[in-house]
Amino acid sequence: MSSTAPDSVGHMLILHTSDWHLGRSFHGTGMLGSQREVLAQLVATVAERGVDLVLVAGDVYDRALPAADAVELLDQTLAELSRTGARVVLTSGNHDSAIRLGFGGHLLDGAGVHLRTRKDRITDPVVLEDPEGGRVAVYGIPYLEPRQAGQDWGVSADHAAVTAEAVRRVREDATERFGTGGRDGHDAGTAVIVMAHLFAAGGAGSDSERDIGASAPGSATEDAQDTTALVGTLGQVPVTVFDGIDYVALGHLHGRQAMAPTVRYSGSPLPYSFSEANHTKGGLLVTTTGGEVTGVETVDWSAGRKLAVLRGRIEDLLENPEHAWAEDRWCQVTVTDPVRPPQAYQRLKERFDGLLNFVLEPAGSPDRKPSTYAARLAAAKTDLEVCTGFVEHVRQRPASEDETGLLRLALEETRTGGAA
Repeated sequence: MSSTAPDSVGHMLILHTSDWHLGRSFHGTGMLGSQREVLAQLVATVAERGVDLVLVAGDVYDRALPAADAVELLDQTLAELSRTGARVVLTSGNHDSAIRLGFGGHLLDGAGVHLRTRKDRITDPVVLEDPEGGRVAVYGIPYLEPRQAGQDWGVSADHAAVTAEAVRRVREDATERFGTGGRDGHDAGTAVIVMAHLFAAGGAGSDSERDIGASAPGSATEDAQDTTALVGTLGQVPVTVFDGIDYVALGHLHGRQAMAPTVRYSGSPLPYSFSEANHTKGGLLVTTTGGEVTGVETVDWSAGRKLAVLRGRIEDLLENPEHAWAEDRWCQVTVTDPVRPPQAYQRLKERFDGLLNFVLEPAGSPDRKPSTYAARLAAAKTDLEVCTGFVEHVRQRPASEDETGLLRLALEETRTGGAA
């Protein structure tokens, strides 16, 4: 398979995207404007390139109960995609409510928008016939909650087992529908594409993905504010599960990456954590010709403020002209001074008005009093030392002379009963 789409008669062009996370915030800052901008670029790509089919591989929304403006944005985007003449297939991810996202699915099929959010529609492919010969059959596997799917299908309650069973059912259906003799048992004139939302073993995660081994969306144990949980090792699925499938359009990991030539993550269209500051965001364009996948190319989009990750001592961060490139970006700044500088956040904010995440990591901290507050409290000999010790423990720098004086005055007023 080539790295770029060839110019050939009778080919179909498919856009693979995922992880829109509509309604998400970034360190407390709403992202709907940036999401609207990047989805407009996505629609423009579909129109300009003549894309026949758009695949959205899960996590369409960021919440099981999406906000009204997020729902409206999805509605507008699907309408705009429909006007281009492209058909759309959406599957649900671990952030989505499968029931809510899938509402009206049978009705929307007639409009060329195909929702695959239930496991009983896994073997209901979306088939596109190429007038020049060949076809594409898309099987949408939604995010599968292992306990429920495992019980229903009589397999182990883990992601690898339920995914393997879903793919087995897809293979069986494809062979029955499209004949035998081609790749993976189906007709050589049919490209079988599988969409899935999972953590493929060996994939590179980022800080913005929820551990896919966590509770099902909408459950009482799900953390609605969980936007920084690191992806762990639980719930991983071997890439070999998809052996023989012509193309696998994956969602869940936010970095664009190839797990195998035919198994790929498109990544999210926007960065959702500072760990993605160096990602190039966009999607993947997949070309099929005569029922075979003949090319994959990247398409890049850019919307909203870019990200910057800075680290160093505060005077360098504030004065060094080499950091000027970050002044108009959303910033994560880590200050490494041995003692916390006074008013560090406020001073940095004056230069980097997009400062969203301030981190203090003292480098080579000098020997000080006991590090834990309990130990500091036990070592204190006077009430004033208790108070100044608390200030130092919380702020990670000693109380100033003026602050110590105010604390001393407050203690004296308390002892004498003065109200002034």
